[in-house]
Amino acid sequence: MGEVRTVLVPEGLAGNRVDAGVARMFGFSRTRAAELCAAGLVLIDGSAASKSDRLTPDSMLEVTIPAEVDPLEVVPEIVEGIKIIHDDEALVVIDKPVGVAVHPSMGWTGPTVVGHLRGAGFQIATSGASERQGIVQRLDVGTSGLMVIAKSEHAYSVLKNAFRYREVNKIYHALVQGHPDPLSGTIDAPIGRHSSSDWKFAVRADGRHSVTHYETLEAHRFASLLEIHLETGRTHQIRVHMSALKHPCVGDLTYGADPTLAHRVGLERQWLHAMRLGFEHPASGEYVEFESTYPDDLAHALEVIRGAH
Repeated sequence: MGEVRTVLVPEGLAGNRVDAGVARMFGFSRTRAAELCAAGLVLIDGSAASKSDRLTPDSMLEVTIPAEVDPLEVVPEIVEGIKIIHDDEALVVIDKPVGVAVHPSMGWTGPTVVGHLRGAGFQIATSGASERQGIVQRLDVGTSGLMVIAKSEHAYSVLKNAFRYREVNKIYHALVQGHPDPLSGTIDAPIGRHSSSDWKFAVRADGRHSVTHYETLEAHRFASLLEIHLETGRTHQIRVHMSALKHPCVGDLTYGADPTLAHRVGLERQWLHAMRLGFEHPASGEYVEFESTYPDDLAHALEVIRGAH
């Protein structure tokens, strides 16, 4: 909704076009006034006015001014599927479902982790932009699994440094097409923005240093289940590195996965899950580790692959 303002048209504006009169009376640009008319938000004596109608004195002019939506505003809302794995005074560990962004951003209108925590009453008090409070790591919208959020300024500082200096143990499971050769290894290839797409990344000589360690857990006819240890944490790192090896994550159509196989296993996103997360607790200094299980869509896809002959 928005603010509704009602005025009587003054004598001095009689004969003016509606868009010009609304602009003058309410301090809008004429373009903005025309947009409000087009949206049916300008009424004269109860009837919707077009921008080129003429104003008559003492007519009742009613204008609804929509509330401006800030794309970075945190909307507190309980998000179905977010599981709280651990909660204490310093931090909260969650299991994030697919389809949830970590924090609000331009162009994203769906649910967020930050919005859920605020809606659920968690007290997150850290520095930084309000829409990113407590955030020390990210998971893609299309990736599920474990992540930690700092609740205090001390925890925020300690955890941020732990991620920066690669002191956090980040273990993922990925179902990739084919069979990587060798069965275990290290991918050390720099990653940067894709030359022809703002939202994709690629291995590039001028990219940022990126290291991924992988080990094959299961090898099946069409795909292999890998355990992956991230040494660095670049955006889309696992997806880009596996695609560069010609073994994209099953279902990851953005990075070259086979759509037929994705359809066969019922996947609408990449088979990638943040399984384990270990770090020194910022309050106690003790090493803590948390573990997740596969969500239903990934578990189903893996069973299909296991049974494929």
